[in-house]
Amino acid sequence: MGKLKELNPIEPVYQTDIPEAKLLSRGKVRDLYDAGDKIVFVATDRLSAFDVVFDDPIPQKGAVLNQISAFWFGKTKDIVENHFISTDVSTYPKPFSDYPDLLKARSSLVKKTRPIKLECVVRGYLSGSGWSSYRDSGEVCGIKLRPGLKESERLDEPIFTPTTKADAGHDEPVNESNAKEIVGSTETFETLKEYSIKLYKYASDYAAKRGIIIADTKFEFGCIGGDGNKIILIDEALTPDSSRFWPAELYAPGYNPPSYDKQMVRDYVSSIGWNKKPPAPRLPQNVIDRTTQKYLEAYEKLTGQKIE
Repeated sequence: MGKLKELNPIEPVYQTDIPEAKLLSRGKVRDLYDAGDKIVFVATDRLSAFDVVFDDPIPQKGAVLNQISAFWFGKTKDIVENHFISTDVSTYPKPFSDYPDLLKARSSLVKKTRPIKLECVVRGYLSGSGWSSYRDSGEVCGIKLRPGLKESERLDEPIFTPTTKADAGHDEPVNESNAKEIVGSTETFETLKEYSIKLYKYASDYAAKRGIIIADTKFEFGCIGGDGNKIILIDEALTPDSSRFWPAELYAPGYNPPSYDKQMVRDYVSSIGWNKKPPAPRLPQNVIDRTTQKYLEAYEKLTGQKIE
């Protein structure tokens, strides 16, 4: 298997430990450290599927996802300001700059914000839970769609279908009225909706020229500034883990296309009858290797970086 330029080392990193730094949180796949008025995001190679973290890491996954986010933050900064500062570990404050081997490629220095507790989901195609909802009611998150749509069919226009941002378990869909209550005002809701749809349209057009369909994605936003009310894009952006990426050459409405993410893991654990509850089953090496390759392919197609 090849490796991408600048994505070294490729030895998997399951968990980070920086004793001199304050660990803010250890999520399903990322470790977040306090850096004063900033945060160091570290994308590990942990894998989460069906809300369960697996014991087997996916080599290079964290580095690829971190680099894809950095790529999109650079591309979309004129649409909406974001929290990204740098992936150059030498520019990080101490003690982080003392850990170049651990943090290279898989970490980002970002601005500290007050997160808005809403997952901003945009759908351009009818798939996943959106397809299930449409099939049952003709609606997705209270939005009525025209009849006769097929699974995975492109929508006439992208739709904004936010969900709750759960600290544990599943995020739940919310209608427009409830979303406005969560974010505190109609003005904030409309700003989030406008930013989300603009970001999705730009990214989907860009990716389409490179052979990738972005069927749907989710964004997160936070507040920053002197009055704490300036909305900026945070978290990760337009990665295979926060989006549904399909290879354009394999797309056709009427069925669920393969995706550039951990779908191989989902297919494998479903094939062995796993009940989707902890503990997760161990993964065969071929499933791990093929999953790594899918992430690498997405990176290469989007950014133009070549696999050595």
